Amino acid sequence: MTGREASAEPAYPESSLITGVRFDERRYHQGSGDMWPLTWASDGNLYGGAGDNRRSPMNFWRILDEPRLDHPCYESDWIVDLVDNMPLDPAIYCTDPRVDTAMGIKPAGLIDLDGTLYFAVETQNYGTDPAFNRQTNIHGWIITTSDYGRTWNREATEQTAFFSGRVASCHFLQYGQANRLSPDGHVYAYFPGASDDGNSYWENGDYMLLGRVAPESILDRSAWRFWTGVDASGEPQWSQADAEANPVFEYYRMTGENHVSYVPGLDRYIMGNYGFVDSQLRPRPNHQGVWPESAERSQLTLFESPTPWGPWAIFHRDDDWGTYGDYQPSFPTKWMYNQGRTLFLVSSGTYDDYNFTVQRLTLELA
Repeated sequence: MTGREASAEPAYPESSLITGVRFDERRYHQGSGDMWPLTWASDGNLYGGAGDNRRSPMNFWRILDEPRLDHPCYESDWIVDLVDNMPLDPAIYCTDPRVDTAMGIKPAGLIDLDGTLYFAVETQNYGTDPAFNRQTNIHGWIITTSDYGRTWNREATEQTAFFSGRVASCHFLQYGQANRLSPDGHVYAYFPGASDDGNSYWENGDYMLLGRVAPESILDRSAWRFWTGVDASGEPQWSQADAEANPVFEYYRMTGENHVSYVPGLDRYIMGNYGFVDSQLRPRPNHQGVWPESAERSQLTLFESPTPWGPWAIFHRDDDWGTYGDYQPSFPTKWMYNQGRTLFLVSSGTYDDYNFTVQRLTLELA
């Protein structure tokens, strides 16, 4: 391992707003596959992408209905419906020699803008570093659909040059239904990166970058801007060059492909972070060694912030999350209740949790 010493101890202050979290004992499972980036679309449904299942590297789903808060057995309230089992054929889109030829396409982020879904996807391999082997993001791009996944514009952007390097993995910030709660109308997205080599990784990275773009220009790479810091008055500064971007969140060797949602009832941004650890609570990628013996547990940390760029404060930590190493936590904006105090955590994971996994939680506020 290169770089500074890694530790699974997040160096963030405790939240002064959220003082506790109560999770339901039950978790709901449906569908199959993992990752599950979600968005609340104009037609009222949630849509999401999943990876590595049904003999497909990536497929596209619709999530119907919503939980009934007056019913303790809310498991039966969802219907997860497969829309397209293979939006992108790996035989066509996994020709880069750095990409896994069979399962190298994965879902990254998803957003609805006026009834058109913009699906950020990425190509990956399963790691090449024997000392700290992480699933590597090679490049990312955006495909679109105007009929909720039945047909696709697969050439909406150029594949290999749109997002690459440390911005290869694009995860859209969720501003309510169809981005309607964005305070300035922009689309925002987070990108996980690594400080030692400038790459992007699916697990155990180092930081998150932040980009934004006007919605009408989302498919124009030159229109994207990246956060570089704030000026003396606290106003955010942006650069067209992603090489000039500075992290908005840092957790060395423990940053995942994180999703962020805005909670209007709290006027806060909520982020779930995951990183894999060994039995001594040291960072250890899930792809270190031979699968499935290589699988390790994961750490879940939950953060809140008053702005998309921080400062972040931690309000929950679990050093042995899920049944056996869960990952990719997110909070669907459609399923936020009681002024943001009741949320639903969507995730996926290893073995029993390798599906659409949902758990209700209640926030305790100061």
